[in-house]
Amino acid sequence: MRTSLTRHAPLVALAAAVAASVALLLVLTAGLTHFQDSWAFLMHRQGFSADVFLAPHNEHIVLIPVALEKLFLEVFGMGSATPEYVLLTLMLATTAVLLFVYVRRRLGAWPAVFAAVLLLFLGPAWQVLLWPFEVGFVGAVMAGIAMLLALEREDERGDAIACGLLAVALGFSTLAVTFAVAAAVDVLQRRRSRGLGRAYLVLVPIFLFGLWYLGWGRDAESHLTLANVLASPQFLLDGLASSLDSLLGLGTVDVHGVGQPEWGRPLLVAAIVLVGYGQVRKPGFSSRLWPVLAAAVCFWLLAAFNYIPGREAVASRYAYAGAAFTLLIAAELLRGVRFGPRALWVGAVVTIAAVASNLGPLRDGRDVLEEQTVLTRADLGALEIAARTVEPSFALTPGVAGTASLIDVSAGDYLTLAQEHGSPAYSPGELADAAEAGRRQADVVLSQALPLSTVTEVGVEPDLPGRRCVPADATPELELAPGTTTAIVVPPGPRASFSVRRFAVGEYPVSTEGAPGDSVTLLRIPRDRAPQSWWLRVEAEQPARVCR
Repeated sequence: MRTSLTRHAPLVALAAAVAASVALLLVLTAGLTHFQDSWAFLMHRQGFSADVFLAPHNEHIVLIPVALEKLFLEVFGMGSATPEYVLLTLMLATTAVLLFVYVRRRLGAWPAVFAAVLLLFLGPAWQVLLWPFEVGFVGAVMAGIAMLLALEREDERGDAIACGLLAVALGFSTLAVTFAVAAAVDVLQRRRSRGLGRAYLVLVPIFLFGLWYLGWGRDAESHLTLANVLASPQFLLDGLASSLDSLLGLGTVDVHGVGQPEWGRPLLVAAIVLVGYGQVRKPGFSSRLWPVLAAAVCFWLLAAFNYIPGREAVASRYAYAGAAFTLLIAAELLRGVRFGPRALWVGAVVTIAAVASNLGPLRDGRDVLEEQTVLTRADLGALEIAARTVEPSFALTPGVAGTASLIDVSAGDYLTLAQEHGSPAYSPGELADAAEAGRRQADVVLSQALPLSTVTEVGVEPDLPGRRCVPADATPELELAPGTTTAIVVPPGPRASFSVRRFAVGEYPVSTEGAPGDSVTLLRIPRDRAPQSWWLRVEAEQPARVCR
């Protein structure tokens, strides 16, 4: 019994780590909604034409991610993003298990557990771990590692499976080109023992990818420049250093990608020295090293060639694939090493310490997405409130929405989609209880989407029959009902300023142009779908009046 428990302990530990990771990620993503590029899929990939599925997103093929997004939209609607978060979490767990299998074949069970745990709780890769849009990257890595395992069968069935898996990886993301390079290296390495007939396992998926490129991919966004090519060696080194930094929980790059891999650089130098020392003592590398090394180098060079600000080597979205490649390379470099109990205890302590450290970036990343969720649901709630009057072309630009995450959302397309598939937006009641940042931004969106309007006449006698006027300084704010027009009379004197709020508390986020002295301004507030009143604040040195 004791021997059996000892033998199965690594599998029990792996299962516990996977369960803990799944539970943690589902808790962290609870309540989050669609974010940034996901809206590009929801807004601009409607229908079922070839272009819908095959048009590139940035420089990537996104066939499978688009298909998944459409499937979730049809089955679960748009009101909740939870099904997408569940899928992402399960794919992350599957990738970690595949990595475990890969490393166990080379180093044994416990080192494989450590590798899987480091990938499961890789906090610096929070964008990949917490954002369902990144199923493209995760799917490519998942299918790519599975392809490497299939190649190890070294038989015809394994080659056929590898061919299918490589095609699947390429359907997820252009990141899979790196695994195609790995497969090509494997075919060339074994050409004498197994022949070149098996080259089909690379050529068929690449042929399909080539058809996509000729039909759609050549119009994809590209940032390839000579400057990027010349800077690629430094980008490669920074990427490898950042991967080491992230895996060991020593990251000095913040959640917004600001900083440098300060610990990773000396760690990279130390790793290179240790590899050199190992070659002096026992020359020669495993033949399986070269495919994964070629894939890793290809990954970082392709990222370098397409560099733009925000896509630095230390960016969170690169951390996951970079860490996976680093662990694959480490497993090959250490292949055949058998670790004693003391070394395993050290490995366990390092793994636990790294995970504990990496929980911080994961939590910080969750806070970023929670802030974006509040703004997203508030801005969309404001659009729905203003649905009667908003122009279909009205767009949630960063200046209006308070975030760049909704640049793909226009009122007409969104309202149609929400009517058909449900709404992730705050209701007016929920908006009144939302975080202050969301309430404030909702007022800004409403002021533009309704829109609020002012007309000012200077030097005229106010003609206000039937209106009840009150001194503007009699109360700090005056209640205005939707669907009404309010007159603000400013006597001769300095310029006055007018600002309004509705859902915001303690501030007036919507400022009008104000009015000069000796003027009458008519402030019109259209009727909409929310019962809440607006509130007006008038600031003037002279005794202004508000007439309703």
